[in-house]
Amino acid sequence: MLKPDYIVGLVDGEGSFTVYIRNPDSREKRKRRVKIEPKFNLKLIEKDKDILYDLKSFFRCGNVYFQKDDRKNHQNCYRYEVTKRNDLVGKIIPFFDKYQLKLVSKRKDFKIFSAIMKEIKKNKHLTKSGLRKLYFFKRKMH
Repeated sequence: MLKPDYIVGLVDGEGSFTVYIRNPDSREKRKRRVKIEPKFNLKLIEKDKDILYDLKSFFRCGNVYFQKDDRKNHQNCYRYEVTKRNDLVGKIIPFFDKYQLKLVSKRKDFKIFSAIMKEIKKNKHLTKSGLRKLYFFKRKMH
């Protein structure tokens, strides 16, 4: 069973809180239909993939994916990923609110991620002005 301090250290080193937000003012043809896509993920080399399955069991959410890498001097990886908004708001964010990340840059990204999730929960992303606000707020992330 994973301990909270171990998870915090692992996420500090290998984890990521990200949000894809389509630029609401862009005129470019869009390949993605989604306007906003929050995600928590962690990537490890193939031989360490069992830890990712342990994370999935610990949080009781998310999925583990194989990530092939054909680049020279790189290894195939596995990625633990949580994209369901209810899981992000109900499980991931409360955990990292309680067990604070140690790296200042990671903690900053998490705070912005959490703030964006609060705005999504209020449906602020459904208006062009709200999406624009979130888009520029997100740009402060690492």
